Amino acid sequence: MKTHTSIAVIGGGWAGCTAAVELADAGFHITLFESSRTLGGRARTVSVHDQLLDNGQHILLGAYADTLAQLRKVGVDPESALLRLPLQMRYPAGCDGMDFLAPRLPAPLHMLVALFRASGLARDDKMALARFSTSARWMDWQLNEDCDVLTLLERFDQTERLIRLLWRPLCIAALNTPIEQASAQVFLNVLRDSLGAKKRTASDMLLPRIDLSSLYPERAAAYVQNLGSKVTIGCSIKNILKTDDGWALQKSIGETQTFDGIVLATSPSIASGLLQSIDDIPIPAMTFEPITTCYLQYTKETSLAQPMFALLDDPAIGHWGQFVFDRGQLQDDNKGLLAVVISTANAATDLTHSELIQAVAAQLADALQQPQLAQPLWGQVITEKRATFSCTPSLQRAEEKTAHASFALAGDYLNSPYPATIESAVRSGKKAAALLTEHFA
Repeated sequence: MKTHTSIAVIGGGWAGCTAAVELADAGFHITLFESSRTLGGRARTVSVHDQLLDNGQHILLGAYADTLAQLRKVGVDPESALLRLPLQMRYPAGCDGMDFLAPRLPAPLHMLVALFRASGLARDDKMALARFSTSARWMDWQLNEDCDVLTLLERFDQTERLIRLLWRPLCIAALNTPIEQASAQVFLNVLRDSLGAKKRTASDMLLPRIDLSSLYPERAAAYVQNLGSKVTIGCSIKNILKTDDGWALQKSIGETQTFDGIVLATSPSIASGLLQSIDDIPIPAMTFEPITTCYLQYTKETSLAQPMFALLDDPAIGHWGQFVFDRGQLQDDNKGLLAVVISTANAATDLTHSELIQAVAAQLADALQQPQLAQPLWGQVITEKRATFSCTPSLQRAEEKTAHASFALAGDYLNSPYPATIESAVRSGKKAAALLTEHFA
């Protein structure tokens, strides 16, 4: 490898930051470009009411081996930066939900005990869940032909209650796609590597204790800079051109800069725009799903009985929330702050922020049987309208490798066994970096 080989990484999300770390570590001279003033892409920090909040509440899994390894690489201790909870689906008492909590026992014993102890499920529900788990393991978590998740669940005679209380919210949380449209194979992949893993810790749920930008992107940027490479924020790339000996980037400020290699780690829509003059790197058309996080601030003394609860959503009566998180149990400076997540609910984005805040606060007051929650001190709605791609059956996803050996793509939308997750982004960034490292070796 030439020690002066220069590579541009366009996009400072988790995929781009990972590619930059890996390439800088391999000895390349990297310039990481991010158009906004904050690194992290769709998993970043924003400033609201003089507080640093995440643009959306994220749950990581113990199965995210590459993400956890990458955190350690840039100097973050996952055990202190993440709150580790056992697998659970717990609804507030009195709301006709369920209480499913996996004990800290070896796999698969933890799932068997959790199923035996689960409240809110009848015998038929528990038998259906056991039957599904046994059948999925027997099939090695593979389908001969992909279908939607609801079809898969009906095929294995899952009860209506089990679908409503467990499978539907799990699918929405994992794939951010309704069960009537979501890929059953991708859903099985997630279940295989978490619920079906040989180690119990793979199914653990990991909640960030620090803001998302501090958790990884900012540490990754510092890592890259310490190796002599550059991180440029607030700089948009307007066009990418192929040259005789590399690539030329046209910047928004009117300058052009050349590089030996490129990692394009933006969203597919932005990538398509940047590649208009390069017709042999196709970006597939995709549809997208929103995720809304409604933050509600109460008095500092306000706290939930546990860090998170599942909620029974019913848009027909204005119950939009699907999960609520007590941010005060994650960060001391967020005491009294609750974060309510609304996935796959496009209709919720049609409401004004004040209307949605009022509706979500009323839902919490009802579900948690605490009337005072209907009156927050303030609320903030943050919506990522294109948070993830719609993870539909047999979806064709592009590869990191392109027709040009010195040009790689990176992003959670690329071909992966997982949906659009942080783990998919990190894996893709590592794969893109490996492709260029091999090429320039």
